Amino acid sequence: MKKLTPAEEEVMQWIWTLERCTVSDILDHLGEPRPPHSTISSIVRILEKKGFVDHKAYGRTHEYYSRVSRDDYRKKSLQQLVSDYFDGSVHRLVSYLVKEEQVDWDELQQLLDSLEGPEEQD
Repeated sequence: MKKLTPAEEEVMQWIWTLERCTVSDILDHLGEPRPPHSTISSIVRILEKKGFVDHKAYGRTHEYYSRVSRDDYRKKSLQQLVSDYFDGSVHRLVSYLVKEEQVDWDELQQLLDSLEGPEEQD
């Protein structure tokens, strides 16, 4: 799966949220200043070439939808992050987050408790 640029990710986030949408729908949800219609249209076509979206044509109007789920992209992105910056070690990632105070010990314990499942928490 190819990596998306920040602009492509922003547009893709809206496509995932809206599920089926036109370029105008995406523009309606972007903040100010709004980029030109042609810019978003170009980004959507790039996403289509990369295999992230597809479309259904209704005359000259194209309705776009995701071909890659948000969860699949999230998983691949996280795997790539761990591989590129933490030598493939999730342990190093979590250690880094704790050391940088991005996650505190209470949050970490809550996460561990939730991963244990209800039958093991007794």
